[in-house]
Amino acid sequence: MNAKLKSTPVAPPGPRVERDELVILNQLVPLRAQRIIELGCGGARLLRDLLQRFPGTQATGLEVDAIQHARNLAAPAERLRFIAAGAEAIPLPDDAFDLALMLKSLHHVPLPRMGRALAEIHRVLRPGGLLYVSEPVYAGELNELTRLFNDEREVRAAAQAVLDLGLHSGDWMLAAELRFEVPVQYADFADFERRMLDVTYAKRHFDGELRERVRARFEPHVGPGGAHFTRPMFVRLLRKPGGPLSTSS
Repeated sequence: MNAKLKSTPVAPPGPRVERDELVILNQLVPLRAQRIIELGCGGARLLRDLLQRFPGTQATGLEVDAIQHARNLAAPAERLRFIAAGAEAIPLPDDAFDLALMLKSLHHVPLPRMGRALAEIHRVLRPGGLLYVSEPVYAGELNELTRLFNDEREVRAAAQAVLDLGLHSGDWMLAAELRFEVPVQYADFADFERRMLDVTYAKRHFDGELRERVRARFEPHVGPGGAHFTRPMFVRLLRKPGGPLSTSS
């Protein structure tokens, strides 16, 4: 009698890892000939890349931080305009955009104004327009490190709650959800410290005991090529009701 063959269990696939979020966005959203607004655009890296890849698009980047806004104005790009404003008070007309982006920015809107920001985005999107919200998940080794000096548990939860409320109210329809991880690398602790402190909208500092606690948590991750982390992300794509359904790009 032949011995029974033992099957080898197959491990489930790991989380998707994606360095360039434009790949994710392009997979979910039509990007050709779109009027796009990004709320809290920072340096507008993704918008700049998007405009190069899709010549028919036009983009507007809103940034509330005066220092970053000045940097953006100093580096103009074709079909890209910058406005100094926050998501909760968008100085633009109704139905002006096909697509709105919030990339790691919704949780930076002050808690009392998050609902107002979502209402403003709804106003400036055309019927059938899309809102792409990408938020960091409060989990992972990098989060355990950064929460020592910048704990965002409350604001990240609030960002998801305001989206849930918008969906429950019927103001928005859920078009898609997606989770992925972004690889993050630091050459050493000095590189980590520099990048954490060089954030124009946040007043962060490391000193004394706190700096040593952060360093002690960071150093075990250092290996060949520096310290490697992944940042888990959660994307929710919302649609403003009405208008024709968009097709994939």
